[in-house]
Amino acid sequence: MKKTRLKNKSRKTIKKVLKITAVIIGLLVVVIAVLVVLNWESISIMFINRELHEPVAAIPEAAAPGSLQITRGESDWVCWRGANGDGRSSITRILTDWSQGLEKKWEVDFLCRHRSSVTWSAPVIQGNRLVVCGRDKVNDLVFCLNPENGSLIWKASYPAEAGTNYGTGSRATPWIDNHRVYTFGRSGDLVCWSLMDGSKLWHKNVNDEGGKEPKWGYSTSPLVTDTLVVVNAGGKVRTIAYDKMNGNVIWKSGRGPAGYAGLRTMLIEGKPVLLTFHGEGLAALALEDGQELWNTSWETTNNVNATTPVTTGDLVFITSGYGTGCELVEVSRTGARVVWKNKAIASFHSDPFIINGHIYGYSGQSTQNKGVFKCVELRTGIEKWSSNEMGWGTCVYVDGFLLCCDIKGNLYLMKPDPEKFIKVTGMPGALGKIRGAAWTVPVLANGKLYLRFKQKLVCYEIISPSQ
Repeated sequence: MKKTRLKNKSRKTIKKVLKITAVIIGLLVVVIAVLVVLNWESISIMFINRELHEPVAAIPEAAAPGSLQITRGESDWVCWRGANGDGRSSITRILTDWSQGLEKKWEVDFLCRHRSSVTWSAPVIQGNRLVVCGRDKVNDLVFCLNPENGSLIWKASYPAEAGTNYGTGSRATPWIDNHRVYTFGRSGDLVCWSLMDGSKLWHKNVNDEGGKEPKWGYSTSPLVTDTLVVVNAGGKVRTIAYDKMNGNVIWKSGRGPAGYAGLRTMLIEGKPVLLTFHGEGLAALALEDGQELWNTSWETTNNVNATTPVTTGDLVFITSGYGTGCELVEVSRTGARVVWKNKAIASFHSDPFIINGHIYGYSGQSTQNKGVFKCVELRTGIEKWSSNEMGWGTCVYVDGFLLCCDIKGNLYLMKPDPEKFIKVTGMPGALGKIRGAAWTVPVLANGKLYLRFKQKLVCYEIISPSQ
């Protein structure tokens, strides 16, 4: 009898456990289904943006580099966020009616050569040279094009193992410095090239100095001064400055995760200071020797501090995604005082702008085209207005306007105004039909607009040909 009761009890227990397990599994299935429905666009883009899904053109024959002497233009764009590091172009009298579309000057689609070789690096332009990064199966590639017609001047490469999170290609944007150009690959390769013919002048890897590659690859664009080229490395040495002529290490500073944001210089009390928005906060370094002047804490999921600090006077504005928010600090050479902190703008990797006492920028999820563009009062952090009319994207400032490109390749021109959102004009499908999200920031140089998505680079006329 006892054995029978025990068997019955065991059966009931097993049935109960199975029922509970079935309920739990059912709930998990429902939760996953809801998440997939609500975030299918985000989930799909996460996978689509890891690989190429469009045909790749053959690389054309290069011209003889020596036949095209290096020149300079009136409004070159030689580095990340332009020559002044503030995302502002000196181009004037731009076209403000795009109802008939902008005139496409040329297009190339050979920059990425392998299915997993997605590259996000933006182009840089000096006079008659445009430099842009690419990737094949095992090599980082560097292309030099004629910015007027897209013809290939030279191509260079080096072998580099690379992780595959959102593609194996470079994230960092090159820097043209007179007759040299500096590139920084996602695996930590810092290379100096001849702008004339693409010959390699020197090559270093930050991992040799104790650097540690971030989860999504090295992304901080190199910053070049009169004597130095500086990058964020992370790990045992957060920031490294090299002699820009020979690649010798001049100084190292800090420890901890590198982050993904662009470096920024500013004058504090009359002396040049390097701002680095690293994986754990904002630090100020003496540019001449890397001495840490101060370091503030700013924690974000996965250490994804990816927007370039924005400065005006003695104020610095930072923002991060994952709902982290934003902060304005007043800085000196001895510290940073928080002026205000809130969640008015929470930007993943779209750099905001400070214009006439107000902050303008995108806030929201970078894998969905459903962000919000906002205006926030600089001194108080009070939101003035928000608009969902421009998707989610990145911007440059030109001729009194903000020119924005959302992740689907749609262009917008808006007039910054603290009282209301003013859309001036727009142009859908500037990148054609794309799968995934276009994250590369638009670039403006010498009357032209350059847009990049994966292996494709497109050039448009942005001013009237008669001007």
